[in-house]
Amino acid sequence: MTTWLLRGLAFAAGMVIVRLVQGTLINIYETKAGTISISLVVLFAIAAFVWGLLDGRADANANPDPDRRRDLAMTWLLAGLVGGLLSGLVTWIVSLFYHNVYAEGLISELTTFAAFTALVVFVPAIAAVAIGRYLVDRKRPPQERRREDGSQADVFDAAREDDHTGPIAGLGSTESAAAAEEQTSAVATAERDEPTEQIDMTEGKTDKA
Repeated sequence: MTTWLLRGLAFAAGMVIVRLVQGTLINIYETKAGTISISLVVLFAIAAFVWGLLDGRADANANPDPDRRRDLAMTWLLAGLVGGLLSGLVTWIVSLFYHNVYAEGLISELTTFAAFTALVVFVPAIAAVAIGRYLVDRKRPPQERRREDGSQADVFDAAREDDHTGPIAGLGSTESAAAAEEQTSAVATAERDEPTEQIDMTEGKTDKA
């Protein structure tokens, strides 16, 4: 079973329970309907937050490289959508037999209430994922890259190599080009100034009588 489907089913069941408890408590304490509803939604969001926090920590521990980590945002978005749609459908079916449950029509349950449930699941969970990863990453020492030959390399090695092969330190691109041209001219001048060996063309000539 995929991870998003498992989470979606779990939160769908949780939201159905929340709706049942909400209807029962409101029928008993009618004057506290607002407090009861808000408290139950907050508890539901806390459950999503805790699960997301565990996901974030587990993912960061399993994959130290951030580029190789799972796409938990899509996982929790799908989980929220599944939880919203299923809980809305089940709650509507239950309301046909148990009238203490406060449920709207089927279309409203599958659109408005499903979107609300998806947000209550997705937003706390994805925020907790980021927090969980941060809590793990801040305690981890900096990771060292490995060169092709197996030796360890610092993350700034590439920048240092570019500095060595790039323009002369302390000079801009135009100034470094001018300096390189001056060095070439100096070498050429030095080569011209070096004395060359002259062959005495008079050798071998005989004195004429």
